[in-house]
Amino acid sequence: MKNLTPGPLNKDPTSGLSFRLIHAESTTIRRCLVLLHGVGSNELTVADLAQGVSDDTLVVLVQGPLILGPQQFAWFQVSFTANGPRINPEQAERSRQALIQLLSVLQKQFDLTPKQTVVAGFSQGGIMSSSVALTAPESVAGFGLLSGRILPEIAPFIASNDRLSHLRAFVGHGEHDTTLPVEWAHRSHAWLNELNVSHVFKLYPIGHSISAQMHSEFLDWVQELV
Repeated sequence: MKNLTPGPLNKDPTSGLSFRLIHAESTTIRRCLVLLHGVGSNELTVADLAQGVSDDTLVVLVQGPLILGPQQFAWFQVSFTANGPRINPEQAERSRQALIQLLSVLQKQFDLTPKQTVVAGFSQGGIMSSSVALTAPESVAGFGLLSGRILPEIAPFIASNDRLSHLRAFVGHGEHDTTLPVEWAHRSHAWLNELNVSHVFKLYPIGHSISAQMHSEFLDWVQELV
């Protein structure tokens, strides 16, 4: 079984983002799984998502740049209103650009290609995963949107259908989610259909969380994708 002990916190000078590595145990790295946490959390909270990955997978746990409190980080500030979530778009855009830079740095460092790279996350981490993949599809093979949504604010930046043609996605969401209601998952599903992005769409009888079944099916998807 893969050793899931995360390494020390590193800071990439290019993107400004900090991250931890869970190294592949195989001498040959076949894929890179970049995992992003939700708002008010930190990179260690998504380490469990790597439980069950194959030994030839490099796992990268990235810390959001916005400090909310002790060991509490985010990718952008968000408030939940009667009209839905309201975000700080400037912060979201800076995080999107930083993540694209970090992916390039990691690929060069470990001699990996975008076709070997998957970005995924929970809640706001999933939001950022979709933002990166849909606007810079040349950076990854696919993305995982776990209990998240696709930001309407990225619409002007979404790549053309030709550039998106290779992209694959996994959309998993709880039917009883009260933080980001399941309607957001249906919107993501419909939007990806409009963009002709091939994707798996799964709903689970849970709230705003990741169940064992979602976790297992997501990892199966990653394994088959790369």
